[in-house]
Amino acid sequence: MATALTPALLFTAPAFANGSAAPVTAANVATMSDTPVDEMSEDELRAAIAAILADEDSGRGVTREANEALNGTIEDMRTFLKTGYRLAQAEDDRVAIARILYVATQNKDKRVIEEANKLLDGDSPEGMRAWLENGYRLAQAEDDAVYIVRMLADPDISASMRAAINAALDDGSPETLRYFREVGQYEVTD
Repeated sequence: MATALTPALLFTAPAFANGSAAPVTAANVATMSDTPVDEMSEDELRAAIAAILADEDSGRGVTREANEALNGTIEDMRTFLKTGYRLAQAEDDRVAIARILYVATQNKDKRVIEEANKLLDGDSPEGMRAWLENGYRLAQAEDDAVYIVRMLADPDISASMRAAINAALDDGSPETLRYFREVGQYEVTD
């Protein structure tokens, strides 16, 4: 059951655990301070890396590389903030997409499978990040809609289930479709 709910949880989890308006990224780390990374003091470098580590969305690769940078020299910390963070995030994104692909394969979600395979073959860190932030949600919604529409083909479907299906399809939002597929269909009583 936990595997089936994972995509639903991805859609409903807070986007940014650190409470900021945007996630901590290599691009905005320097904006936490008015000082460019090359000119940051050791304390500023440590604070920027600590902010990355405090983000509960940081994966194993980011955590590993951030801790290595903190245990290294000032130049190691600068290198992490300039390029290492991006590379570690790409590693974590690749793992996340592989996990999504596994679940999608189990569920026969064609659109998610197609897009995930394309991303894993393409090796674009920016493409993987963008897909995880928005593309996955849309691809999953397409697969959810197909799944839900197929439910209408069941000749023994009850009137209350047909009404619930039509309501979910009429709403059409990715969140509603995901919820109906994972939870809502099981809440319908005849």
